[in-house]
Amino acid sequence: MTSLAPTNAQPDLSYLLDRTSRGLRSRMAAALAEIGLTARMHCVLVHALEEERTQVQLAEIGDMDKTTMVVTVDALEKAGLAERRPSSKDRRARIIAITAEGAEVARRSQEIVDGVHSAALGELPEDEREVMLRALTRLAEGHLGVRAEVVGGARRARERTA
Repeated sequence: MTSLAPTNAQPDLSYLLDRTSRGLRSRMAAALAEIGLTARMHCVLVHALEEERTQVQLAEIGDMDKTTMVVTVDALEKAGLAERRPSSKDRRARIIAITAEGAEVARRSQEIVDGVHSAALGELPEDEREVMLRALTRLAEGHLGVRAEVVGGARRARERTA
């Protein structure tokens, strides 16, 4: 019986990126769960500490929709790690301010994130790590860093959160 499936002219980049990304996300989720955080919570903590940012700005940085961002900030507030405050730059805006406890948790979570990344990259010889990181950075800052507009296409699949 002859297969009617087309032959790939190129390696399946979508599969490779998706498979490794899924593996990295699951390892990250498990590692951060040990200190009661999600990757989204970590993202908000770290980026809110960098400078005064609104919830909308943080949602954009973390690629979160409005509802997900509200739930994430609510959880951080409930844990005493962050609070919503008026902006010092624009009195109409509210920023996400990180508490002293939140700053300490962000420091620990960044160590965890760095460890997960180090372990993942440790699978490669050093010279391959550098090449891979340069290539991924170039793709992320270029062609693949901008979402394509899909007109009338299928809806984006929901992302599962562990």
